[in-house]
Amino acid sequence: MKILILDDHPLFREALSYILLKLEEKVCILEASDYGMALQHIAENSDIDFISLDLCLPGKDGFAALDTIKQNYPAMPIVVISSSDHYNDIKRALDSGARGYIPKYTESVVMLNALRLILSGGIYTPPNLINDKTPLTPRQVEVLKLLIEGLSNKVIASRMELAEGTVKMHITSIFKSLGVSNRTQAAMVAKSQGYA
Repeated sequence: MKILILDDHPLFREALSYILLKLEEKVCILEASDYGMALQHIAENSDIDFISLDLCLPGKDGFAALDTIKQNYPAMPIVVISSSDHYNDIKRALDSGARGYIPKYTESVVMLNALRLILSGGIYTPPNLINDKTPLTPRQVEVLKLLIEGLSNKVIASRMELAEGTVKMHITSIFKSLGVSNRTQAAMVAKSQGYA
């Protein structure tokens, strides 16, 4: 796995590199302190798995960098890791094509789970900052916990004394509320949000 960290703070790049090494056995970290250096790395390394991008960059606004990279490399997954936790920044980053937004104060375990979700095709948003999703009902939380255990809809229905169709409806609502499309993503998001 190859990751490019675009951040102007050397200490943060070093700390993030240390955390990212826990993603897989073999991780190659590229570092860039500015947009020009990042473009050079991207041009020389077509096998970058994702880019970690800070919004506050010298010489080029982080949103402009995000837009330009997405225009030139539309398939490149970009994760914004920023000190800003403003709703408008999160929304703008996601609207611009970022696959996730992780505030810099996020715990490393949550960050790793968020990155795994993103690498599996999901989109991560900080749960405490994005409140436009419908919160889970107590019954949905119960279904989610059983889903995380790997139980089938039929077994969940039996344990909860519900019809299987009702369980399916709960799971559909859970997926929508969590912003995911499958059980694996639901489990990862649930763990990062403290449901499991």
